[in-house]
Amino acid sequence: MRQPIYIVDAFTNRPFGGNPAAVCPLSGPPDPQWMQAVAAEMNLAETAFFYQDRDAWQLRWFTPTMEENLCGHATLASAHILWETGMLSRDAIARFDTRSGRLSVTPLGAGYEMDFPSRPPVLTEPSAGFAEALGIEPVWVGTNGMDLFAELSGEQTVRSLQPDLGRIATFPVRGVIVTARSESSGDFDFVSRFFAPTSGVPEDPVTGSAHCALGPYWADRLGKLDLVGYQVSKRGGRVQVRVRGERVLLGGQAVTVMQGELAELLSPPRIGF
Repeated sequence: MRQPIYIVDAFTNRPFGGNPAAVCPLSGPPDPQWMQAVAAEMNLAETAFFYQDRDAWQLRWFTPTMEENLCGHATLASAHILWETGMLSRDAIARFDTRSGRLSVTPLGAGYEMDFPSRPPVLTEPSAGFAEALGIEPVWVGTNGMDLFAELSGEQTVRSLQPDLGRIATFPVRGVIVTARSESSGDFDFVSRFFAPTSGVPEDPVTGSAHCALGPYWADRLGKLDLVGYQVSKRGGRVQVRVRGERVLLGGQAVTVMQGELAELLSPPRIGF
């Protein structure tokens, strides 16, 4: 049996923008080593695997080198495939059980809105060598237990940043978020970038999960709960953010750019049957 697989650009309304994710719908739980091998072969920031389990979908995310605990753009891409292929009716909510608990995605206008946990950063002493790794002194440094978080002096500083990825890879975190208040457009409240060489992703194009920290951080500083962020990577992507207590609602669009099949000899080995 051939295994379908898709590539979806998330947090964008145009092909070749946003963040690409591979999406692999399954009929049951596969072997984790097989999922990691497929993710390495796809060589995208994330490859998502899901299968139906009663009223929800079991969802897992893999970078080319490791399994992730939380991923926004691949969750958005997975929900998009559920609706686009008719596996889920357009008036239904997509519910995913993940390493970060139950996540839900709802169709909203031309896009989707994801219900994710809020993970605000807490002020911390910078790790030794952190400013040197960034190549600039940050304005504010924090952590949310998953990523290091740095506010920089301005939007252009974020855009032009050229960090030492080798040094960043030495820090015991998933990645590093850098951000600043938007200066160039009234369409966005803040800009950001995300570097995760430890996870096999030197720079992620658009990082939904980073907005679990960016949302509450900028909501507190700007005095507003509904915001729009723009990740100023080469591909770029827009993320709508609504901060609601312990949850963060992340909105965006998605576009399918490729549909194919893994060869029959690469069909997933099943576990637990």
